[in-house]
Amino acid sequence: MTTTQAARSTDAPTFPPGFLWGSATAAYQIEGAVAEAGRTPSIWDTFSHTPGRVAGGDTGDVADDHYHRFHDDVALMAGLGLTSYRFSVAWPRITPQVDAAALGPVNDAGLAFYSELVDTLLAAGIAPSVTLYHWDLPQALEDVGGWAARATAERFGEYAEVVAAALGDRVPLFITLNEPWCSAYLGYASGVHAPGRTSDADALAAVHHLNLAHGLATAAIRRAAPASRVSVTLNLGWFRPETGSPADAEAARRVDGLQNRVFLDPILHGRYPADVLADTAQVTDWSFVRPGDVETISAPIDALGINYYCPTHVRHWTRERPKEHADGHGDGDASPWIACEDVEFPRHDGPKTDMGWSIDPRGMTELLLRVARERPGLDLMVTENGAAFPDVVGEGGRVADPDRVEYLRTHLVAVHAAISAGAPVVGYYVWSLLDNFEWAWGYSKRFGIVHVDYGTQKRTVKDSALFYADVIQRNAVPPVLPGTVSG
Repeated sequence: MTTTQAARSTDAPTFPPGFLWGSATAAYQIEGAVAEAGRTPSIWDTFSHTPGRVAGGDTGDVADDHYHRFHDDVALMAGLGLTSYRFSVAWPRITPQVDAAALGPVNDAGLAFYSELVDTLLAAGIAPSVTLYHWDLPQALEDVGGWAARATAERFGEYAEVVAAALGDRVPLFITLNEPWCSAYLGYASGVHAPGRTSDADALAAVHHLNLAHGLATAAIRRAAPASRVSVTLNLGWFRPETGSPADAEAARRVDGLQNRVFLDPILHGRYPADVLADTAQVTDWSFVRPGDVETISAPIDALGINYYCPTHVRHWTRERPKEHADGHGDGDASPWIACEDVEFPRHDGPKTDMGWSIDPRGMTELLLRVARERPGLDLMVTENGAAFPDVVGEGGRVADPDRVEYLRTHLVAVHAAISAGAPVVGYYVWSLLDNFEWAWGYSKRFGIVHVDYGTQKRTVKDSALFYADVIQRNAVPPVLPGTVSG
């Protein structure tokens, strides 16, 4: 394996000593082995096996077969020089018989898989970062209410304590939830993600119960693994009003409340934003918020993870033209944007990824600085950033992906700009290590810096991985000049 031979520059953005360089994955997207060693179905097993839900009828049954190939995948990470790896634990592997009343017996075989993965990473010099929930809710809990029910949050806290007790002696960082916005709104409002429900009231109940789950899990990790750090990952939106009009500013305020502040405010400040409660009052009275809940949710965390991919353009819908709903979250009969009937998301010209997402790294800087202002001194991590492009294995086995290289380069420069302006960013995780099951898009979208041939499971390092390896080796972002990337 060779790294990029990019021209060296004395003004290359250099990162702080000890900066974490990682990649991220999620259990259902890469593991496969969905019926092995006692694992029971998750909501994504059910959803993906329901005709019409996932592009091409794809499922995560095999995915990247990481469950059987993780030793080779860790060796691949080590070859790239990664210093950290963020992966998620599949809840259905840990307590396969969970129900609303009880967590159920712990599946030792499930814990053993993740314990061996942790040991393999540590032996390779790679720090494990463990995400406890990346969307694979046990189907048994969905059958009794899912995230719309308080019991799910309670069982999650218990599950978090089981995992932390088993792995916490070796895991320096636990991330409670990944992107609760997606779990709540895409799963329960628009229905384009599992479990595929379309109830605005259930979605808002899910928002709160996901926040509560984070708080309960934080307390559980503190008890079971006091030496570990605790974080949560939010996919914060960078909302760009189409014009300077008050109506467009109001549209941006409403969606900012639903995506950003309804999670940031209770977690960081111990309260729900009053304007969001007012905006959604016709949907729910928020009576599912009980005394003491926000105190639980706002328990101190050690770091905040931020996922950023693209900007979101917003404007007031005048009803004088057909509504544009190009917010990048998939088409459904219902919208994830609750109480936003007069808000639309116009498409913009310019470079886009294979997901149709606009490319604008300024949002990375702005979001990191926003959170740094809201909670000075709180460590920040970019826990996901990356891009899908239609990669192919070319002559000689090379996967040339210059668009992804440029995407990563400009976004890393944007992270550095935030650090230079005072944001305490301590790590960056590229999404994703491997091409994988991309949720409702199935295997049609490739985010990996490593190409996967799904027929043979062959891994091929892309040029973007070689670029990233060079960044890690330098602890800096080199300029990329034409013809400097070699496979």
